[in-house]
Amino acid sequence: MNKQQKKKLWWLAAGAGALVALRALNRKLTAYDFRNKVVLITGGARGLGLVMARQLAAEGARLVLCSRNEQQLENARRELAEKGADVLVVTCDVTDRAQVEAMVATIRDSFGPVDVLINNAGVIHAGPVGEMTEQDFDESIKTHFWGPLYTILSVVDSMKERGGGRILNVSSIGGKISVPHLVPYSAGKFALVGLSEGLRAELHKFNITVTTATPGLMRTGSPRHAFVKGQHKKEYALFKIMDSSPFTSMSAEATAEKILDALRHGDAEVITTLPAKIGAFLHDFSPELMADIFALVNGMLPGEGGIGKSRAKGYESESPLSMSPLTKKTEEAAQKNNEL
Repeated sequence: MNKQQKKKLWWLAAGAGALVALRALNRKLTAYDFRNKVVLITGGARGLGLVMARQLAAEGARLVLCSRNEQQLENARRELAEKGADVLVVTCDVTDRAQVEAMVATIRDSFGPVDVLINNAGVIHAGPVGEMTEQDFDESIKTHFWGPLYTILSVVDSMKERGGGRILNVSSIGGKISVPHLVPYSAGKFALVGLSEGLRAELHKFNITVTTATPGLMRTGSPRHAFVKGQHKKEYALFKIMDSSPFTSMSAEATAEKILDALRHGDAEVITTLPAKIGAFLHDFSPELMADIFALVNGMLPGEGGIGKSRAKGYESESPLSMSPLTKKTEEAAQKNNEL
């Protein structure tokens, strides 16, 4: 390489570096400021919702948390208020549109209109699809699709009138790749991804930004609230071990930070863990290959039997394996994130 070529290469590298720096600066300057914004988090009393609430409180957001569990809501309210957060809690089942509309009216009267909506409420059904019932699928669709739709319909007109807003829909990597033994969950999360992506395109002209989060496994402590079927103790132990491992999951705090950063910058989508990113890439590259891989995985999972179509909560499915050192991180997260 001669001197002239080296000089040209240097200028190209310098130009590329300057472009990257300018883009980073622009991203920082145009970031959404959560301070004094009214932020509604569904499923905000525990787990990921509570972790996001903590981080938003640190940025000065005015928080509204909703959940069906009054005690968990009060625990969360007390914790956040003691740290100086401006927080309102509302008992609400987001699968009931009348309750959602009443909640939004209460928020408007107490705090003002919702600036940021975070649809985070979720439910997990784990076990072989042969043990799943129509009820399991119905609960998933109601929670992961109808719930977010009801909250969006209840706040979007106000956002339009005020010239903008932010909506974050927390789906899952299971909403991009249907996972064995989590089929009802994946079906509901797929529906949420479709809703979220379509709304992003349509609401853009109103300055309403919609972000879809499709995180991988995260250590929130939530497995104990999952519905487990079939050989439920084996199913739960495997689920909890995967949820605890740093090789397959991410901490709740790191997950929340990545998701909120995507919301702050108006990104269309955020995928968190490396396994989730690899899975999404493989699925996009070859859905058939991904299905074949999951078929092999499915062959190693517990079969039908056990309690069959009856179901137990995760905390009712504990065993020596699920309470072993392999699940220590999930146990710690459950204690920390109001999951007990």
